[in-house]
Amino acid sequence: MRLLSNDEVEAVLDVKDCIEAMEDAYRELGERRGASGVRSEILTPTARDDGLYSLLTMAGVAPKLGVGAVRINSDILTWPRTSDGSKRVKIPAAPGGRYVGLVLLFSVETGEPLAIYPDGVIQQMRVAATCGLAAQYLARKDARAVGLLGTGWQARGQAAAIAAVRPIERIRCYSPDRARCQAFASEMTERLGIDVVAASAREAIEGADVVMCATSSMHPVLSAEWIKPGMHISSLKRLELDESVAAKADIVVTHVREAASHIVRSAGADLARDTEIEKAALSKDLKQDELPDLADLVLKHTPGRRSESDVTLFLNYTGLGYQFAATGHVLWQRVKDRGIGRELDTDWFTSEVPS
Repeated sequence: MRLLSNDEVEAVLDVKDCIEAMEDAYRELGERRGASGVRSEILTPTARDDGLYSLLTMAGVAPKLGVGAVRINSDILTWPRTSDGSKRVKIPAAPGGRYVGLVLLFSVETGEPLAIYPDGVIQQMRVAATCGLAAQYLARKDARAVGLLGTGWQARGQAAAIAAVRPIERIRCYSPDRARCQAFASEMTERLGIDVVAASAREAIEGADVVMCATSSMHPVLSAEWIKPGMHISSLKRLELDESVAAKADIVVTHVREAASHIVRSAGADLARDTEIEKAALSKDLKQDELPDLADLVLKHTPGRRSESDVTLFLNYTGLGYQFAATGHVLWQRVKDRGIGRELDTDWFTSEVPS
C-alpha cells in the first residue's frame, strides 16, 4: 500500500479529471450501484472554552471503480464572532500547527488497504469537482465572468473548477480581509492564467455570469437584489444563503436530497446548538428533501438550464463518503502508474485472524 502526502496528492490530481470521474460516479450513485454511508460526528468538550472536539467519519463504496473509502477527521472546532457575523473555524491544534484528517482507500476485490493520505487537498478537490460538475449542466455555455465570495481554502478549488468547465476570462473576489483578498487574487491570477481581482461584495457580483459562495459565514452573504437573469449560483455553506435567494432562482438543485447523517453530543458540548437548529429550519424552508439532486441532473431525470435567462442555483451542502471513493480512484490510478508515494508493508494493516 502507499502512504501519500498532500503535496503528492496535489501533484497528480487535476480538477478536470475529478469532474469527469464524478460524473460517471454520480450515474452509478443515482442508479444505486454506488453507495454512501452515514456521516457520523461526535462532539465533546475540549481544553478550549470557545471550542469543541469533533470526531467525524464518512464512507462510501464505488464498485465500478473498484474502491471503497473512509474519511476520518479529528478536529478542534470554534465559532468566533466577527464584525461580519459568526463563522465556523477549524483550529490547526495538532503539533506544528497542523490539521488532522485522513482518507483510507480499500480494494473492493480483496478488501486490502491501498492507500492512506491526508484529506486536505482531496477535500478541496472533491468539493470543487462537485460544483464544477453542477456548473457543467447549469451555467450558461458562454459564461465568462465570475463573482466569488470567499477567498479561503475552498474558494481556490471553486475558482479552478469553474475555469475547467467554462471559458472564464475574469473573476472578481471578495473577502472582508482586504489584504487576504488581494493575496488570493494575485495567487489565482498566476495559477489560472486569467484575470482575478479583489472587489467589494457587490462589485464582485455585478456583471457576473456565475456566482460562487465559498465562505465560512453563518449568515447570508449574497443579497437577492444582486441576482440578475442568466446567473448560475452555487453555495457551500447552509447558512451563507437564505430562502430569498432560492426564491429568485428558476431552477434549484441540491447535491443530495437525503443523506444519512448523525450528530452525537456528549454532556457539556453545547456550543453552536442554535446553528444546527437554523440549518434544519433553512432546509425545511428550501424543501431540500423535495429538490432534484446532482444524480438527477447527470441521469437527465431533471432538466438543467432551459434558457439563457434562467437563474440556476446549486446547493452543495451535504458531503458524501462516496465522493472520497470517486476521487480516490483517480488518485490511486495516478500514483500506481507513476510509482508515487511511500510503499508500506500491507501486512502491517491486515491480520491473520478474523476481526
